[in-house]
Amino acid sequence: MTDIALTVQQTARPHGFPTASDFAFVRSPVPAPGPGAALVENLYWSVDPYHREMMDDVPGGFTLDTPLEGRTLGRVVASRTPGLPEGEIVFHRQGWRTHAVVTPVEVRRLPRFDKVPLTAFLSVLGGTGLTAYVGLTRIARLREGEDLFVSGAAGGVGTATGRFARLLGAGRLVGSAGSAAKAAYLRREVGYDAVFDYHDGPASRLLREAAPEGVDVFVDNVGGEQLAAAVGALREFGRIVRIGTISQYNDPAPAPPRFDYAQLVEKSIRMEGFLVSHYRELQEELHAFAVPHLQSGRLGLDETVVDGFEHIVDAFVGMLRGRNTGKIIVRGATA
Repeated sequence: MTDIALTVQQTARPHGFPTASDFAFVRSPVPAPGPGAALVENLYWSVDPYHREMMDDVPGGFTLDTPLEGRTLGRVVASRTPGLPEGEIVFHRQGWRTHAVVTPVEVRRLPRFDKVPLTAFLSVLGGTGLTAYVGLTRIARLREGEDLFVSGAAGGVGTATGRFARLLGAGRLVGSAGSAAKAAYLRREVGYDAVFDYHDGPASRLLREAAPEGVDVFVDNVGGEQLAAAVGALREFGRIVRIGTISQYNDPAPAPPRFDYAQLVEKSIRMEGFLVSHYRELQEELHAFAVPHLQSGRLGLDETVVDGFEHIVDAFVGMLRGRNTGKIIVRGATA
């Protein structure tokens, strides 16, 4: 194990898209755990859209010139607590650093399932998958045969939503993505019936062509024009699951979505957002649902893996620019 630790700190508030100049890599000695704690050498890091929101000067956002947080998998390499034996693989939120000192209450010890790679605990078995699962089963209350539209369908949550919806018996599955290549991947690999590139024209027209008979559920990762289009496409008693607004994250002065609010009443549409942190108690339920399908091969993993902690900032900025398909994960040299 190296004797130098690296952390990533945010050094400036971005205006629009973040750049590498908004971050700094800071070197320090590897920390030593005190009594009741353990040292974790991190193996895999998650970079997520919500990190962009936290970069702004908002309540609960990142503090400048301090290590950033994030979902991480690591191995215990030195321990001063019986609750975290050396060699244990754990999940924790002290990400964006190569090493972290944690206590047992700050980590989740991971179960090991045959034929399930560790990266799944940051994708379909992690917060990404839990977001998709909660959105479909608790917010939309998806029923067998219902038709869905998913915006940002090629991202981590979008691919997980598509795969879970198929396993739950959804009907027609329609998505939007940022390129023809992503659209083809979603149809070929994930099981979407129709996918449009949102660059190809007005979202209302593209969605109408992809789903001429409308949809029952809209899972929204994007907001903006696609949210407005979905309101028009939803059938009576339709549901909108609001997960994210990535179309506005890098806009210093985003305009609110413009749609016919009367349709919410006229079609009895329900729109609900949620934070996945309010549904942590469903983690084991997600495992019970997803793990057998992972083991059988019915559930695939959609992951873009970037090698090297030194590339974590590039991975994050690339994700915001849409350069990933599925969940983006950074892999360390010792993974």
